[in-house]
Amino acid sequence: MGPCESTPLDQAWPEVGSQLLYTVRLGPWSTEGVTTVRHQEPGSELELEASFKALGTARIFLQLRPWGEDTLVVCDEHPLRGLGGTLHNPVSEAALQLRHRGMLARLARLVENDHREVRHA
Repeated sequence: MGPCESTPLDQAWPEVGSQLLYTVRLGPWSTEGVTTVRHQEPGSELELEASFKALGTARIFLQLRPWGEDTLVVCDEHPLRGLGGTLHNPVSEAALQLRHRGMLARLARLVENDHREVRHA
């Protein structure tokens, strides 16, 4: 579904130019990559470039939008360079969409649990 671990590589995260080291695991296999912040508007937008060794790089754009009393999270990811960009097709795009649904569902659970804890504190 995505990174299992991440660590800021400098104190400036998430300022433009700052980097994050992440680990992806699939069963016993794991590898690391680096994500760089390319654009940010605090509280509303974060645009990243993820570098994943042999697969190349990808652009990941996250945006928060007010949605009534809730917040809508928009996630857009596209391969930029390397093997991922070369092999990008409707099947790989469908796999990305499934990964995003799982990632956003996990994010929603985390935020909703934190919100409930704050309300009950």
